[in-house]
Amino acid sequence: MTQVNPQATLDSYEVWFLTGSQGLYGEETLRQVEEQSKAVHAQLAGALPVKLVWKPVLKDADGIRRALIEASADDRVIGVTTWMHTFSPAKMWIGGLQALTKPLLHLHTQANVALPWGDIDFDFMNLNQAAHGDREFGYALARLGVRHATAVGHVSDPRVQQRVANWTRAAAGAAAVRELKLTRFGDNMRYVAVTEGDKTEAEIELGVQVNTWAVNELADAVAAAGADTAAVDALVAEYDAQYDVVDDLRDGGARRAALRDGAAIELGLRALLEQNGSAAFTTNFEDLGTLKQLPGLAVQRLMADGYGFGAEGDWKTAVLVRAMNVAGAGLPGGASLMEDYTYDLTPGAEKILGAHMLEVSPTLTTSTPTLEIHPLGIGGKDDPVRLVFTADAGEAVVVALSDTRDGFRLTANVVDVVPPTEALPKLPVGRAVWEPRPSFPVAAEAWLTAGAAHHTVMTTAVGLQVVEDLATMVGTEFLVIDEHTTARGFRDELRLQQAWHRLDRGF
Repeated sequence: MTQVNPQATLDSYEVWFLTGSQGLYGEETLRQVEEQSKAVHAQLAGALPVKLVWKPVLKDADGIRRALIEASADDRVIGVTTWMHTFSPAKMWIGGLQALTKPLLHLHTQANVALPWGDIDFDFMNLNQAAHGDREFGYALARLGVRHATAVGHVSDPRVQQRVANWTRAAAGAAAVRELKLTRFGDNMRYVAVTEGDKTEAEIELGVQVNTWAVNELADAVAAAGADTAAVDALVAEYDAQYDVVDDLRDGGARRAALRDGAAIELGLRALLEQNGSAAFTTNFEDLGTLKQLPGLAVQRLMADGYGFGAEGDWKTAVLVRAMNVAGAGLPGGASLMEDYTYDLTPGAEKILGAHMLEVSPTLTTSTPTLEIHPLGIGGKDDPVRLVFTADAGEAVVVALSDTRDGFRLTANVVDVVPPTEALPKLPVGRAVWEPRPSFPVAAEAWLTAGAAHHTVMTTAVGLQVVEDLATMVGTEFLVIDEHTTARGFRDELRLQQAWHRLDRGF
């Protein structure tokens, strides 16, 4: 089945490896610079999830400007890394940095790991000047206010390789948002504040296009898909093979027709998203038109394929699910819509039970989900089919994207997903149980203080560094709740973030 904008392997993305030098030291030195640049590139390239493309050494302002303009104009390029091998005067970089529109990683490294103490002479010193060449470049970045990340250390160090790999994943997520078309089926849930947002500002700041289609256009697509009995048969057979299907939904079961309705919803939804060129979407249980069920199974499977999704018209969460799905491509785990539903407030053992009505991605578990049907009690439609499972234990990040009127704010909480204290036999949805860091009281107070949304994205594939790099790239506020957080420190950080972003955007 054709995917919209498939980036599951990140194969279409590349990052350029740029090396800075100058002509002061002569052709022999420049020849050595090129050789060492290629060697450093080769050590790093094999450790990254995207293609790292070596480019000729940059020696003057004209060449730098052209290279960064070309990188900005090439849709395959999601960012550039820069390394000042020798002393590359920063004024040569001003024009190029002003023209650059892609994310930048400043790689502060050098060709050798250890110093050859007994052999060091001034020829060696002239060649190996990254220690102060990169400081000169850092000054240019600071003076120009260029948003960027920095990786420090030798590229053979696994910690440096991981740092750069994380940055490339964030760059892939940012690129996916910039090229994202998002389809809203209907509006957002009535009377809800946090699911609202400025769609024009989102396109200005993030690049995403958010547009609305009437839900009956989706219903028509579902009806057309349901008429193709062979396609429905094939998809239902896929369900039978892939999941633990309850008896009522199996062939000959009393509720088999409902599963076929769910398959028609998936086929029609995929077809309409592909027609719209959309890799993210929203639905709303208050606006289902002539659909027979609230889309549950279909949404779960689309998220598992990499689509972004937001419930109740929450397009900001759909954007973030898409970004995290792309950033985590190829890694164990996944990304899903999530919602803090209810708490276990046992003192000292507090936990959060997260779920949604139906729509949690099965990528959060390595177990085989159960395919079930139950009443929903909301939406006024037929009982919907859905996948039921519990998320695997392990570290995760819960992230929310909120509209603050002056822009957007990313709030992230590092959490530990844990097994439920007891079984949940009467909760037939995908769910996760977690303990937030540093503690439930501090994390909850900080989240509320930030005004962070109740719809979130849980990612078990990528960590906090990727989310932070993504926030830097797209220019949002970024607030972290982790093991180092205190309530007072978080309030101070929030005030600083608000003040800085207002100043940065201008009045």
